[in-house]
Amino acid sequence: MSRSFSNRAAAVAAVAVLTVTATACGGAEDDSANASAKGGRHTVKTAMGKVKVNNDPKRVVVLDTDALDSAITLGVKPVGAVQPEAGAPLSTYLPKDKLKGIKKVGLIAEPNLEAIAGLKPDLILSSKARDEKNYQELSKIAPTVFTETTGPTWRDNFELHADALGAKDRAKKVEADYEKHVAKVTEALGGEEKAKETKVGFVRFVEGADTRLYKNDTFVGSIFKDLKVGRPANVDKTGFSLDISPERIDEANADVVFHSTYGDPKKAKETTITGSNMWKKLDAVKNKKVYPVNDDLWMLGIGYTGAGKVLDEMEQKLG
Repeated sequence: MSRSFSNRAAAVAAVAVLTVTATACGGAEDDSANASAKGGRHTVKTAMGKVKVNNDPKRVVVLDTDALDSAITLGVKPVGAVQPEAGAPLSTYLPKDKLKGIKKVGLIAEPNLEAIAGLKPDLILSSKARDEKNYQELSKIAPTVFTETTGPTWRDNFELHADALGAKDRAKKVEADYEKHVAKVTEALGGEEKAKETKVGFVRFVEGADTRLYKNDTFVGSIFKDLKVGRPANVDKTGFSLDISPERIDEANADVVFHSTYGDPKKAKETTITGSNMWKKLDAVKNKKVYPVNDDLWMLGIGYTGAGKVLDEMEQKLG
C-alpha cells in the first residue's frame, strides 16, 4: 500500500506551497492569533513533546481509528479522517450520521498530506506508531498531537485526545459511564467471582498470517481485564498475541471463545480450522460457548464507544 517516492514528494511540495502561501498572506499567523484571542490556547504533553493547541478546535483531522472514536464520543465531528484500508468505510460501528461529511484523507499510516492541508485543520490527531515519519510535515499544517501507540493504551489516548480537543469535562462523564457499564455487565455475568472462574479467549483468523490468540496488551484483552473474567494461562500474559498454526488450535481452549476474521474466511483458514476435529474438541465449542464477532468492531473499535459496544455484545451472549 506504500506510495511512490514521486507521489510523496508531490504531496510534500503541495504542503510546502500551502504553508508558504498562508504565511505570506498572514493567514497561518493571523489564524493562530485570532484563535488565541477568541478562545485562547493551552499546552498538551504529547509523545513528541509539548504542543500548543487551540482551546476549542473546530477543524480536526484524525489519522487513526482510536482518534476517530475519541472525537465522535466527545461530540466532535472531524473534517477529515483516514480509512483503515483502501475501499473501506471510515467505521462500521460508529453512527453513520456522525460520520456524514467527513472527508477521507488517505489510509492509516499513509495519510494524504495534500488532502489534509486542503482541509485547513486547526488540530491533527494521530500516534507516533502510525505517523512518526510524517510528524514534521503534519506539524507544518496544524498543531499535531501524537499518542505513543494504540491498542492497550486506549484510555490514556482518550484522555490526551480530550485534552487536545478541549473536552476534559466531557471525558470524565464518558469514563464514569464506562465504569458503570463494566459493573453492569460483570453483574450480568454472575458477579466478580463467577466471572473470574470463566476463562475467556479471543481468536482472530487472519488472511496471510497465522491465527492469533490475543493476550492482555490488546484492546480486547484490556476489556476482559476490566470485567475481571478469567483468561487461559497461555494468553494471560503481557504481549500482543500468541500466533499459532491450524495444527495448534487446541491452544485456543477456553470456557468461552470469541472469534473474528480478517479477510477472506477461506484464505484466513477459518473454514478449515472451525471444521476440524481439534476445534470441535475445544471446551467452548462442546458447550456451545463460541461466538463469532465483527472484526471491525473488536479490532478497530479502539475507544469508549467501541468498548461500550463490545460490552453490550458480551452481555447479550453471556448474560
